[in-house]
Amino acid sequence: MSALSPADDGPAGIAGVSPGAAGAAGAARGGGSPAGAGAFVASSGPVAGDAFGPVTLTEAMLEAWGERIGLDAGVPLLLALRGQLGAGKSVLARAIARGAGVSGHLPSPTFNLLYRYHAARGIDVVHLDLYRLEDPGEVWELGWAELGEGEEMVLVEWPERAEALLPPDRWDVWLEIPAEEATVRSVRAQRRGAAPPLPAPRPDPDGVPR
Repeated sequence: MSALSPADDGPAGIAGVSPGAAGAAGAARGGGSPAGAGAFVASSGPVAGDAFGPVTLTEAMLEAWGERIGLDAGVPLLLALRGQLGAGKSVLARAIARGAGVSGHLPSPTFNLLYRYHAARGIDVVHLDLYRLEDPGEVWELGWAELGEGEEMVLVEWPERAEALLPPDRWDVWLEIPAEEATVRSVRAQRRGAAPPLPAPRPDPDGVPR
């Protein structure tokens, strides 16, 4: 699985948000620095934390799982995608967006920090990459307080950059490279709080998840 190249600009029809622009938009809506990350309201009642993995997935299997998440998972939903460079976070995020019905080029938000897509499923997919944050408080300039308020699926790469500000209702997903030059990924996930259920990879007899 190769690392995906970042892009500076989003394609037409996709909202790319820089910190300054997002901060101005938040101010125009009357937003300020909220007291916490409680804007992410789960759509289901409280549930016990669930976990699965580690499971070993090829790139094709990882993409198939992501597409199932995009198609089937309830919203609002936040996924905190964790792993080193090249572990497959962007591969998974793009697959989730495609599963939800986003078409066209899906650039990495490494430089814009945030892209928002309207998906054919009728929800918004919000893809953030916090790698370049210098201070966790910068997430407020990205409209963090408003994210996850409605029919949204929020995908956060490098969530460690704003760990203390992550909402309590979420899924943490870890992607690991089990060995140097490995072409598979070790994946595990943990549900936090009242996050909606997340479909797990379901291998067919031939080894490909449905």
